[in-house]
Amino acid sequence: MANHGVVAIIGPGLIGGSIGLGLRANGIAERTIGVTRSDASTKRALTAGVVDVATTDLGAACAEADLIVVCTPVSGVPAACQQAAAAARPGTVITDGGSTKKRLVEAVEQALDGSPVRFVGSHPLAGDHKSGPESARADLLAGRVVVVTPTRHTDADALEVVKRLWAGLGARVESMSPAEHDAALAKTSHAPHVIAAALAAATPEELLGLTGGGWRDTTRVAAGGAGLWRDILLDNPQATLQALEAFTEQLGRLQQAIADNDRDATYRHLEEGKLRRDALGS
Repeated sequence: MANHGVVAIIGPGLIGGSIGLGLRANGIAERTIGVTRSDASTKRALTAGVVDVATTDLGAACAEADLIVVCTPVSGVPAACQQAAAAARPGTVITDGGSTKKRLVEAVEQALDGSPVRFVGSHPLAGDHKSGPESARADLLAGRVVVVTPTRHTDADALEVVKRLWAGLGARVESMSPAEHDAALAKTSHAPHVIAAALAAATPEELLGLTGGGWRDTTRVAAGGAGLWRDILLDNPQATLQALEAFTEQLGRLQQAIADNDRDATYRHLEEGKLRRDALGS
């Protein structure tokens, strides 16, 4: 299995920390360096044991690295990549864990134009409503999908390095363009988060004691950080709004069936949803 040498992880929280733990557990890195924003974050990462060493000095960490993984919120990825590339050695590979790709990849490729450092966009589909290095797990990516988003500017060797990284952590790697990624994830992740948040907000606080497993399952992702999700939604607005329109149309048909007391139509809509959910498995 490929060894990735020294790996710098900018933002060793849930995803970044899980990458660090997975690299160690699978023996595919010589050393991991966590890059944090504060001394308090450095202490958290080291206490959780998600990286071998941690520092607030991004430049020093990236100067040592053979591979750099940026796991900041999407709004901070382009700047972090630019700072990392300025410090890294020629040929170093940078990838990220951002939940949106089109605008992000365009910004990073523009910032790194002419740089000897190589970038490949990635999105590990393994998030959680929990956050921080304390929630990280070595097997978080095992059996999960990671989407890589090469463009015509992507270096083929760098793409293979990044694919091997994710495969070495147990993930199944899928490849699509940044635009295809954003259109798909708007339907499977971004719109569902909006719907979960709206449902949670529409539930009166005094009735929370009457909620059961269905409400909790449906609204689980609404517990994710509001700032993080604000940036994701506003970085992929058009595709998210289109996905929400499709949801609204489907909801409207079910509402009308209920209003008409149409037992057959109500059953058909509910059964269609059940079959789609059953197709995913447990």
